[in-house]
Amino acid sequence: MTHTPSTIDRPNTIPWPPIIVVCTIAIGVILNGLYSLGSPFGLVGELLFGLGLMTIVIAILIDIGAMRTMSKAKTTILPNKGSAHLVTKGVFAFSRNPIYLANAMLIFGLGLVFANYWLCLAMPFAAYATQKLAIEREEKHLETRFGSSYRSYKKKVNRWI
Repeated sequence: MTHTPSTIDRPNTIPWPPIIVVCTIAIGVILNGLYSLGSPFGLVGELLFGLGLMTIVIAILIDIGAMRTMSKAKTTILPNKGSAHLVTKGVFAFSRNPIYLANAMLIFGLGLVFANYWLCLAMPFAAYATQKLAIEREEKHLETRFGSSYRSYKKKVNRWI
């Protein structure tokens, strides 16, 4: 498998994941302003709000756990920087991409909390864009840097959940 020096040094030159999150939220807000998909009232509305709030809290906890684990491992959290160490503990034992999973959950949760269902509809597209623009490139980077250790980790832990 041949890799360019940039693949070895870092997975991307552009930090795509935060850009994707911000753009997805902005598009959802604009679409909701142009045409709201409605807002359920009563018990259904309250349940959706509660589910959204719970989803946001879990997303934040996953993010904090991932950041703390990466910090302890002395590797970067930045998606456009090279990894110094392979992180497989903490939330990384359940998802190879817990921060990106949390990003998707955050978008969905915000959609439920603010009854902006465009965000809920846009979340799968944001997750797909993240996979294509970041995750697949990061996987090549990690396989180049960590070889069989990363391939073994990939066999044990799913990409998302």
